[in-house]
Amino acid sequence: MEYEESRIEGRNAVLEAFRSGRTIDKLYVLDGCQDGPVRTIVREAEKHDTIISYVKKERLDQMSETGKHQGVIAVSAAYAYAEVEDLLEAARSKGEEPFLFLLDGIEDPHNLGAIIRTANQVGAHGVIIPKHRAVGLTATVARTSAGALNYTPVAKVTNLSSTIKDLKKQGIWFACADMDGAPMYEVNLTGALGLVIGAEGDGVSPLVKKNCDMTAAIPMRGDIDSLNASVAAGVLAYEALRQRLKKC
Repeated sequence: MEYEESRIEGRNAVLEAFRSGRTIDKLYVLDGCQDGPVRTIVREAEKHDTIISYVKKERLDQMSETGKHQGVIAVSAAYAYAEVEDLLEAARSKGEEPFLFLLDGIEDPHNLGAIIRTANQVGAHGVIIPKHRAVGLTATVARTSAGALNYTPVAKVTNLSSTIKDLKKQGIWFACADMDGAPMYEVNLTGALGLVIGAEGDGVSPLVKKNCDMTAAIPMRGDIDSLNASVAAGVLAYEALRQRLKKC
């Protein structure tokens, strides 16, 4: 199911968007506004675990397309999110072991779109992203994925570490991209696998890394010590594909 990414403005429109079940990625609220309707909208956003940003009136005015935001603007997703179980079912339907991408803190929509495109090309069954401190499925993500978003489902979860723990119970192993890990050629990236990729600069968070089974480093010979997040995901993903093809 596809949604046209849009900004929903005005108190009644935003409230009805939440109550109708529409996927809202982020809610912008006028900082300091405490009247009843706005508090109701905030409660609905919290109920749906939507990211809430309190901003100045000038910011809302800049974002507004109608000039009648009434102190609230909601940003809806360009595409509907899948459930984690949908990703596992995609693997089962193909008679394959699950091959998933888990992204920790990717905030650049171009990076997310490029990673979704790579995930599709290497035969992954889906991508999992966190609800907070990460970009959602915006129109830019959809465009950058070059159509892959139509075929590769993306699930959004509240807690990435908890999701990893749950998936481990189903026999999936997790490999974390980390410069201090073993060379990726020496890490077994076959079988039921989740590739965990972190954001540029920060990398994978310590708690998420702790829950992974292994760490894989991309050999580098240059003068800087990191790659663009989408490039790193691509390099590691194709090493996983190489190992899988070799095993066949």
